[in-house]
Amino acid sequence: MPNTQITAVFYMVMSMIAYQISASFAKQLFEVLDPLTVVTLRLCFASILIFLMFRSWKIIKRLPYLRWKDLLFYSGSVCLMNVLFYASLGKLPQGIAVGLEFLGPLTLAFLSIKQKSDYIWVCLAIMGIALMIPWQDATAHNFSWLGAAFAIGAGVCWAFYIYFGQKVVRQNIGMHALTIAIVLSAMVMLPVSAVHNPEALLQTQYWKQALMIALLATAIPYALDLMALKQLSKLSYGTLSSLSPAIGAVTGMILLKEHITFYQCIALVCIMAASIGVTFRAKPEPAQ
Repeated sequence: MPNTQITAVFYMVMSMIAYQISASFAKQLFEVLDPLTVVTLRLCFASILIFLMFRSWKIIKRLPYLRWKDLLFYSGSVCLMNVLFYASLGKLPQGIAVGLEFLGPLTLAFLSIKQKSDYIWVCLAIMGIALMIPWQDATAHNFSWLGAAFAIGAGVCWAFYIYFGQKVVRQNIGMHALTIAIVLSAMVMLPVSAVHNPEALLQTQYWKQALMIALLATAIPYALDLMALKQLSKLSYGTLSSLSPAIGAVTGMILLKEHITFYQCIALVCIMAASIGVTFRAKPEPAQ
């Protein structure tokens, strides 16, 4: 396997670790702020962070010459994915919300299969996700079918994010594509939140937590995702995404002393096998 493939997998793993940690922080912040306010603050702080990190003022002169169709679809998928996922986190246990969201990239991976031998890796990942999700929580009082619909909708947006992300990285504007997507998302969400709950936006005592979530959930993972998408196919990216719930479970076991069930142990084996299999058979995505 080429070194570029190994590097791309490393980017994905680091991205998923950051995102899983941020989801826990966001869930805690929901106790004092509504999900729409949290996602708006996250996007606003992330747009500032990313603009400065990547010195994106350099792209301003090139804006009229970009392929805006792909950029707008990419930006829209980023915005809706964030809104729907945070809405689902506000109504569902985190394990179920994360698991249902991953149906999106796994479905895209399934539809992207070109060789029959690849079905085994995607099916293993799907089986692993099914076993990893704490379905017993679905009978609890805090389960919401509306929340489940939000999570699945976020998964659909994630599939579009992967698809258009691969198109965007080929415009040769580097990380500036991410800046454009996050800034546009923040510009859409800010007036919506200002009408929905203007007082919550101005509670500056929570801005520090929102800034941390912006860094862990947007600036770091989305930048790493774009670098990974340069080298990975939709099949590889979608299958490897199933590692995220597994990473969350292992992190919880090590740091929080959370218990992993027998079925979740089997799920970890399935997901790891699928990720290793799809990684070692993968070929770099050809440049266009």
